Amino acid sequence: MISEIRQFPMNPALSGQAELLEHIVYSENGQELSLILPWAKNNDRTVQPRHPLILFVQGSSWTTPNLGYEIPMLSHYAEEGYAVATIQHRSARDGHPFPAFLIDAKCAIRFLRANARKYGLDTEHIVAFGTSSGGNTVCLLGLTGDDPELRSDEYAEYSDAVQSVISCFAPTDLPALFEFLKDIPYINEIKAGYFGPDPALWDAVMRKYSPVYRVEDNRAYPPFLLLHGTGDTLVPCSQLDALYIRLKTAGVETSACYVTGAEHEGNFWTPEIRSLIHDEIVRRLAK
Repeated sequence: MISEIRQFPMNPALSGQAELLEHIVYSENGQELSLILPWAKNNDRTVQPRHPLILFVQGSSWTTPNLGYEIPMLSHYAEEGYAVATIQHRSARDGHPFPAFLIDAKCAIRFLRANARKYGLDTEHIVAFGTSSGGNTVCLLGLTGDDPELRSDEYAEYSDAVQSVISCFAPTDLPALFEFLKDIPYINEIKAGYFGPDPALWDAVMRKYSPVYRVEDNRAYPPFLLLHGTGDTLVPCSQLDALYIRLKTAGVETSACYVTGAEHEGNFWTPEIRSLIHDEIVRRLAK
């Protein structure tokens, strides 16, 4: 060895390294998820400590989530030793009205629990993190854990409950939201795709899949963190207010933040907000 050439220690624990596993089919209906995982020694995840799990649902207006949209942000969690699953679900505008999206999300959770050893996952405590319609999804996951009405036959022996919820600019009161959006083009066609062909049933379906109306008094729920931009013209931040008040009234551990002037996505994502969410995830997944 040449003395003037600098030397650095190696990384036997493979710390700070992450890999992306794509096109993992989790349901017989063809839905996929991606996993971002810390590197495993000899690529064998069955003999290493298991990694706490973050389940992420990207907003899509309840169509097909873009699995790659937040990969740059989510990969940092894997570099720190957490596992991240970002999931797709069936599209409400392609012949799969509510609650297909929620049934799929719950199936994904059960799939991950069923395959926890294979992928090196600690699924005892799952943080569900979502944006926009994905925020609606994770709120409903937090409020409907192991609801038999929303359970498919796949991996039925496993729980679909989550232990913490982080929701960003989510629709929480669908009747109020669709009243706000009533003048947008083709709104009735959109509602028919989401809530079924019979307009007489729309209000009942909207209420059923509005987190505000799913909160029950004197029932145990996971803690919630709610975030919303005050300049959001697509999903107004009154949607956060409604769920925050309802959760607090029911005695649920709940915190919330406004992002002053922020719109839907885009300028919502400040370094401070990413740091706040990061710290909440780390706190919830701490041993």
